[in-house]
Amino acid sequence: MDTIFVNEADHKQTWYIVDAAGKPLGRVAAKVASVLRGKHTVTYAPHQNMDYHVVVVNADKVVVSGGKEKKKMYYKHTGFVGHLKQNSFETLLARHPEQPLALAIKGMLPHNRLGRVLFGNVKVYAGASHPHVAQNPQPLEV
Repeated sequence: MDTIFVNEADHKQTWYIVDAAGKPLGRVAAKVASVLRGKHTVTYAPHQNMDYHVVVVNADKVVVSGGKEKKKMYYKHTGFVGHLKQNSFETLLARHPEQPLALAIKGMLPHNRLGRVLFGNVKVYAGASHPHVAQNPQPLEV
């Protein structure tokens, strides 16, 4: 087995667009994370950025099941003693509509330098409009 290395000359940037309206949070996040890593291609290499970009629209219309609107909690620590902040899914969705989906995608990427670069390749928008029309993104089904 040879290690696959994809040269930049052999690969070009590819943009995809995902409509998250009415779709489950985890399924959208899993599909986006898989495409960002390049797992849908023949030349997948776990150590390389395959330069795929994903635009997610209608992130505020993503759904969760099983009463997780109130039960699912997001935690954040300020760094001071006793300052652990928590928000439920519905309050976080009301304040920052794109954040629950962005956090789910970030959690499914590698937790290293490559994961931080890959997370920069995803753009999450609460509404249906986005400023990436010039990149001509291809629709991606979830």
